[in-house]
Order: sequence, then structure tokens, then C-alpha cells
Amino acid sequence: MQTLSTLHHCVYNLNYHLVLVTKYRRRCMTGPMLDRLEAICRSTAAKWECEVLEFNGEADHVHLLLALTPKVLPSAFVNNLKTVTSRLLRKEFADHLKRYYWSKPVFWSRSYCILTVGGAPLSVLKQYIEQQERPE
Repeated sequence: MQTLSTLHHCVYNLNYHLVLVTKYRRRCMTGPMLDRLEAICRSTAAKWECEVLEFNGEADHVHLLLALTPKVLPSAFVNNLKTVTSRLLRKEFADHLKRYYWSKPVFWSRSYCILTVGGAPLSVLKQYIEQQERPE
């Protein structure tokens, strides 16, 4: 059974799997950087009235499981998240990152992967919709 959230006029459960990759796929992230990145992501999500359900990563990419609200455009949220995390990580870990990006103001690749997750498989939903009693 999935947990549903509510707003004034809707009931929802919007979960996404987000993958962010470092620029040029450089293996530049350390454990302390991932810890700080997680804190920044959780704080940023809270400001958007969203939640980071799960976070983990490797030296060149991170995975986030997100719960967003219908008020949030996923692309706008991701772009803001990438901007905020890039700016803060480049500021706080400048000495470490200059070995990978010299003086360029970059951290994340321009692209990202975001997938919807949870709920029933598409085949079950399709069958459910097909079996609705259509009025004549």
C-alpha cells in the first residue's frame, strides 16, 4: 500500500529517481563532499516543500530518491538543486576541486537522468483503465 499526500484539491504520490553526474565524469567527490552534498540536497528540497527519501553516490555521480509535490516542476527543481549544490561545493571544497576543474566554475554535467518510480506497473494500470465501465 502506498502512502498518499494531500494538498487542498488533490491527492498524490510523486516519487522520482534522480541521477546527477559530475562534469566530464571526473571522479572528484570524496566522502566528506558526499556528506555535505546530502545535507545541501535535503535542505534545498525542504525549501521546495519536497523530501529526499534516499541519497547515495560514488566519486563521479549521485543518486537521489525524491518525493515532490504537484506544485513543483521537476526540471525547475533539478536545475535549482544543481545550481545550489554546485555553487556551495565549489566554494567549500575549492582547494580539492581545483585539481579537477582548474578555475572553471563547473561541477555537474549539463544533463541529468530523472525517472518516475513506485506504484503499479504500466501493464496493470493499462488493464485497469481498459476495464473501466464506459457510459453509453
